[in-house]
Amino acid sequence: MSVNYGSKRTVVGAHYGLRDWLSQRITGALMALFTLILLLQVIFTRGPIGYDLWAGIFAAQWMKVLTFVVIASLLYHVWVGMRDVWMDYVQPVGIRLVLQVFTIVWLVACAGWAIQVLWRL
Repeated sequence: MSVNYGSKRTVVGAHYGLRDWLSQRITGALMALFTLILLLQVIFTRGPIGYDLWAGIFAAQWMKVLTFVVIASLLYHVWVGMRDVWMDYVQPVGIRLVLQVFTIVWLVACAGWAIQVLWRL
C-alpha cells in the first residue's frame, strides 16, 4: 500500500509553484516601480503634455533600455499567467499545446514590436 499524505507523500508534477509565484511578484513590482517613475516624470514636467514630452522622456538610451526591461518583464508575467490558465482549464493536450504555441508566438511578436517602437523615436 502506498501512502500519499504527510511526509510520505508522493510528489508529482512540474514543481513550478514557488518559482512562478516569485517571478509574478518580482515582475509585478518592477512594473509598478516603472509606472511610478514614469508618472513622476510626467507630473514634474512643466508645459503641455504632448508628443514632444513623451518623445523627450523616452529619448534617453537608459529610459529605452529600462522600458524594454519592463516590457520583457510584462511579457514573462503574461506568459506565466497564461501558461497556468492553459494548464488549469484546457484539458485536451493538443489544444493546450496549440494555445501555448500561439501565446509564445504572440508574445515574441509583441517584443519585436516594442523594440521597433522604442528605437524608432
